[in-house]
Formats: sequence, C-alpha cells, structure tokens
Amino acid sequence: MVWLRRTTHYLFIVVVAVNSTLLTINAGDYIFYTDWAWTSFVVFSISQSTMLVVGAIYYMLFTGVPGTATYYATIMTIYTWVAKGAWFALGYPYDFVVTPVWIPSAMLLDLTYWATRRNKHAAIIIGGTLVGLSLPIFNMINLLLVRDPLGMAFKYPRPTLPPYMTPIEPQVGKFYNSPVALGSGAGAVLSVPIAALGAKLNTWTYRWMA
Repeated sequence: MVWLRRTTHYLFIVVVAVNSTLLTINAGDYIFYTDWAWTSFVVFSISQSTMLVVGAIYYMLFTGVPGTATYYATIMTIYTWVAKGAWFALGYPYDFVVTPVWIPSAMLLDLTYWATRRNKHAAIIIGGTLVGLSLPIFNMINLLLVRDPLGMAFKYPRPTLPPYMTPIEPQVGKFYNSPVALGSGAGAVLSVPIAALGAKLNTWTYRWMA
C-alpha cells in the first residue's frame, strides 16, 4: 500500500498547487485589485496566505526536509507564470495577472521548521503566523511595482466579469487606512489553524492508506 499512500500525497500536492494558481488567475489580476480597492487586497492576502500554508506544511511534513515549502511555493509560482501566457495569447499584457510573492513566506516556514529541529507544532504556530504576517507585506511591495494598474483595468477589462463589476475609482481609506496591517493580522490568525489542518491531513492520509 506504500504506492497508494505516496500517490495520494502527490495528488493532494498537485491539486492544492493547481487550485492556488486558479485562485490567483480568477482573483489576482488588475480588475480584482482595483474595482473593489483595498478590500480586495485584504481578502486576496488572506486567501493566498491560507492556500500557501496548507499545501506547504503538508508537503514539508510529508518529506520531513526543510526547504520543501519553498520548493512548493516555487511550483505555485511557475504554474501561475505559465498560466499568464494564456492571457497574453488573448491579447492582454503579460503582467495582467499579478503573481503573488509566495516564496519568501514559504522560506520563513522552512526556516522555522529547520530552526526548531523539525518541530511540527512550532512549524504550525510560529511558521503559520510568519506566513500570515509576511505575505501581505510582500504582495503590497509587488503591487506597488505594477505599472498603472487602474489604467490597465479600464484599458483591458476582464471578459469574464459581469457588467456590474466594471472597474470603479478606488476609495482608498474609505473602510480602513492600512490594508497591509489588516491583511497581516487576519492572515496571521487564520494561517495557524489552516497550517494545523495541513498537518492533520498528512496524518489522516497515512491512516487512510495504511
């Protein structure tokens, strides 16, 4: 049954990585960042933090090797960059989909696992917190480097959007003044239980396939 257990592990890893890419493609382009302003940034940060941590910690605990989480984040990044080519083929600029910066946050998770001598609980609590805290910061830096996102949203509207979601002028500060702080705070809280879920899925997989 070893082959079945390993197949299940790798299938889960592929599914989560692909879902992360689809989540980014569907919610990580210029339209998403601009039509609902900073509210979207907070939601996007939380979704990406939790999606990264559940797959990364699962994969890392499966191999038991620090560095595996970074490898997993690299896979997600490559998937997204390849998928961006589909938008480019439709006539959109290649940077229409903003690829999140997953790798540095995954490196912090790996570093936590390594520094605590492969302590699973420390990886869940400390590593999960660091992922939730850091990812919105890296994503905001990434977003600030994007060329005129609001102008690009109006020039290249996403064809899958319904008419009521056409780009609107963002009202920065209407709901809160610091989307990074809110995204980091919420992400840090939510990433810990999601990391625990990823670790538990690893245990359940072994039990199911035993």
